[in-house]
Amino acid sequence: MRNANEQDFDEIVMNSDKPVLVDFWAPWCAPCKALAPTLDEIAEEYAEEMEIVKVDIEANPGLAERFEVRGIPLLMIVKDGAETARTFGTLSRSRLDAFVDAHVGAE
Repeated sequence: MRNANEQDFDEIVMNSDKPVLVDFWAPWCAPCKALAPTLDEIAEEYAEEMEIVKVDIEANPGLAERFEVRGIPLLMIVKDGAETARTFGTLSRSRLDAFVDAHVGAE
């Protein structure tokens, strides 16, 4: 799992050769903290298929504005430089697996 900021986001996320699950979060967000351990598990298990990148919206307000982040945690899938899916809120492991499988699966 990596962190991205306004300076390196396009290089890390938009130019990735793998799908990227972007986690928009903030340090004060309790649901974001609750989701973090599940994202750690997903990052390990899906390491070959995708990358996970975290974006602190408090430190990177330009990215929050660019992607119209209105609430957090917000998870967004980016494939081939374009957003292909997003979901909001804390997800159970099974719902997060289903989201990833539906949008990152084999092409």
